[in-house]
Amino acid sequence: MDRPRSEDVLAEAEAALPFLRYLTPENRVRLRQMATTFLARKEFAGAAGLEITAFMQASIALQACLPVLELGLEAYDGWVGIVVYPGEFVIPRSEIDEHGVLHEYTEDALGEAWDGGPVVLAWLDNPDEYDGANVVVHEFAHKLDMLNGDADGLPPLHAGMSVEAWGAALGEAYEDFCERVDAGEDTEIDPYASEHPAEFFAVISEVFFVEPALLNATYPDVYLQLAQFYRQDPLRPAA
Repeated sequence: MDRPRSEDVLAEAEAALPFLRYLTPENRVRLRQMATTFLARKEFAGAAGLEITAFMQASIALQACLPVLELGLEAYDGWVGIVVYPGEFVIPRSEIDEHGVLHEYTEDALGEAWDGGPVVLAWLDNPDEYDGANVVVHEFAHKLDMLNGDADGLPPLHAGMSVEAWGAALGEAYEDFCERVDAGEDTEIDPYASEHPAEFFAVISEVFFVEPALLNATYPDVYLQLAQFYRQDPLRPAA
């Protein structure tokens, strides 16, 4: 497997990620440096016959490092594996209903993050086919959410942040969003966010970095909470 050994590969991958344009030149350099360290610490494996290229690794590393640019790579300590599929993959699921009956089924997925384990990603040759979904940011947001236990939409907040303010902003937005999805509204934000508060946090994290104006226009209080959590403001980047 080829490794991204030069700045040229990271620059090529960065150029293919237009949402990174909000970063200042200095922060772009920091992101590439962090991505280089990330690549040295993590191990990639292709699934279903996928041959992972240096470009793929560089692209995933840049996107994974974006949410922790101001938080530090230590947030991703404790695991090493990144498994990449060539597109959607199938995950076997099982759950017990309220009557104690076990139900087994399969679910199509673009990604999955395991607590203490690997991140599983679909490589999208044409992300536009998925309405601008950012699988990498989504799954790495789950990893941040898991830093204080099961993914529940409440990651460990920084000193000075209010759990009550976070809960009010995201809780009210989640309820509103679920009502809109249940009513059949064609929402600009991925309706998958209505599945669970953890999915809501992961999806709005995608939107925060990829389409920040949409999140700010739809749920401005949520945008402010994420700006505090990620210590970034894509709509008002530092000079």
